[in-house]
Amino acid sequence: MKANEIIQEFEKKYPVQAAETWDNPGLLVGKDTQEVQKIYLALDVTKEVVRDAVEWGADMIVSHHPMIFSSMKQINNHSFLGEKILSLIENHICCYAMHTNFDVCGMADINARLLKLEEPEVLFVTEESQTGAQGIGRAGMLPKKMTLGECAEYVKTCYHLPQVKIFGEKEQMVEKVAVCGGSGKSMIGDAIRKQAQVLITGDIDHHSGLDALDQGLAIIDAGHYGTEYFFMEQIRNDLENLDGTLEIRCAEFKLPYSYL
Repeated sequence: MKANEIIQEFEKKYPVQAAETWDNPGLLVGKDTQEVQKIYLALDVTKEVVRDAVEWGADMIVSHHPMIFSSMKQINNHSFLGEKILSLIENHICCYAMHTNFDVCGMADINARLLKLEEPEVLFVTEESQTGAQGIGRAGMLPKKMTLGECAEYVKTCYHLPQVKIFGEKEQMVEKVAVCGGSGKSMIGDAIRKQAQVLITGDIDHHSGLDALDQGLAIIDAGHYGTEYFFMEQIRNDLENLDGTLEIRCAEFKLPYSYL
């Protein structure tokens, strides 16, 4: 298949129009007329991902986070981003990203499904139509009432994570939760408006965590990577259903940090 044929199928399911205005999804590097047989899937286009894709002979990288966010005045070997772009071009690898459009049309429901939330509803509405609301994150009921500590263990189990960070008392009871994949501190107000008792997300800083607690909202920080890495498995399934002859490789599961 050609890259543009694959992209057309992606954009039927995860339309770029669903992305936030500040975002930069789409074909970021390469030609959409390129023939594609090998697709490498990653959350982030790191130097390691580029190196692995080149060694494997990939024709296309599909990532969640866009490799290019801001405008660039120069593309050369004097910057780490320029080096990655040049490596992709030199090895005829096109690079495509689905970010907040996937968050709206895929990630939110995946998070809710992994946590087995009951009566899920959109946390932050980005668009309303005759078919209903769509947006980022979900709010819903846990399968049963549990302590915050038990909920943290439940999140670790559902997301297959070695650790999470908690803002709040482990003994407090929680039942209604909000979840937002990735960096979700901007969803704290929405979680409170939904009357959630805990927000499950990533990238919560010290002050945001304390402010949430002051407003009665506990936080389980499962990490940006930990709440989004399943993007790769979803896109693998999409591609396998599209064309069974495509060769697909996912970047290795690897948390970008560790605790000592």
